[in-house]
Amino acid sequence: MMQNVKWYMIRCLIGGLLGSAAVVSPAAAGPPVSYTQEHAITIDATAINPQSWWQVPGITPSIYASDPESMDAYKTTESRALKLKPGKYKFGSFTYDFPFTVTLEGKLEFAQSLDQCVEGRGTQTLTIRCSRTYPHGGQRDYQYQ
Repeated sequence: MMQNVKWYMIRCLIGGLLGSAAVVSPAAAGPPVSYTQEHAITIDATAINPQSWWQVPGITPSIYASDPESMDAYKTTESRALKLKPGKYKFGSFTYDFPFTVTLEGKLEFAQSLDQCVEGRGTQTLTIRCSRTYPHGGQRDYQYQ
């Protein structure tokens, strides 16, 4: 009887160790590659007039961090290529900001209400043509999260 209990406990211990190893292995592997792959996304804000500075918070230098004459923030006088992973981001200038998404395929998505001022849905180039949120006069169809 004692021999059976001992073998039962050993089997339970081995089974528990093997079971937990199976559970830990996928978690240790990390997220799928498609979630961590960086995509080359071009931000073209050269049509903004008058020229200014822009940012993608957490990715590019802040436009609010220092003296405008010496800051590292990107100017609207040239396009910039950024390496972005799939996820939600925000383009921002001093007068205009909006959210956009990089899909798992590396393509851009943004609200249709922005079509009057923003181009590039389904591509890898985000083109901003307006320096302010108007001429669009309707209600926005997006929310910041």
